Amino acid sequence: MTAFALPPLLVTEAVRAALLEDLGRAGDITTLATISESARARAVLAAREAGTIAGLELAREAFRQMDPRISFVSAAGDGVKVESGAAVATIEGPARAVLSAERVALNFLGRLSGVASLTARYVDEIVHTRAKVCDTRKTTPLLRTFEKHAVRCGGGANHRFGLDDAILIKDNHIAVAGGVRQALQAAKRFAGHLVKIEIEVDTLDQLREVLAEGGEIVLLDNMSLAELREAVRIGGGRAILEASGGVTLDTIAAIAETGVDLISVGALTHSARAMDLGLDIEIAK
Repeated sequence: MTAFALPPLLVTEAVRAALLEDLGRAGDITTLATISESARARAVLAAREAGTIAGLELAREAFRQMDPRISFVSAAGDGVKVESGAAVATIEGPARAVLSAERVALNFLGRLSGVASLTARYVDEIVHTRAKVCDTRKTTPLLRTFEKHAVRCGGGANHRFGLDDAILIKDNHIAVAGGVRQALQAAKRFAGHLVKIEIEVDTLDQLREVLAEGGEIVLLDNMSLAELREAVRIGGGRAILEASGGVTLDTIAAIAETGVDLISVGALTHSARAMDLGLDIEIAK
């Protein structure tokens, strides 16, 4: 699956905010104190462990904003799997700017490559099935677009991006609305013709009720493997079925083998460990 292109404006603004946070009121006083203004540096951005790369445009933008004279040449690309020790990019330019941008670049690249790498592991576990791994809204505040990009880089699929691009009726909505039928009917009256509606169910009886109302996408919440298999049988292809709830690398294969269409995994974004990448620098005279 190809990752979508990150909107340049979002990249620019996110990197600008991160640099402002790091540089503070006085700039990089360590670098200013120790590195001459005329010094130049060449650096290799390298993977210190195997993984899947994501976030290169954010890293590139960090160096560009510090100094447009910095050259950033990618040796890999978003969505590419690399081995430990592989060069990801070469950076060359004014040493002060290279050093000052280093941490912001690595923070973005490490975080997003970690999400992509974890997603790839989940995808690999179910490659023998028809199911797709998808993300959730359990993302780092203000980084959702980038983390969902990383999920795509890892071979996963994106769920909704926010509360405004699809209707997902959860158990609490059902409780307040008065039931599955009432909630689904109200959503259909409200939604425009381009807005998808998904509804969460906890039981097979609720699934039957949704199908009777013409529901097209159903979230099967915390169901056992036996219940998931029965849900697939009951559904009979009439609706897209998504399994969710506590999915791990140890359990996802068995879940996929029940025949569900989608498996949403919050851990892709809320529990991914940053990939270890580093910048090895040399000062040129």
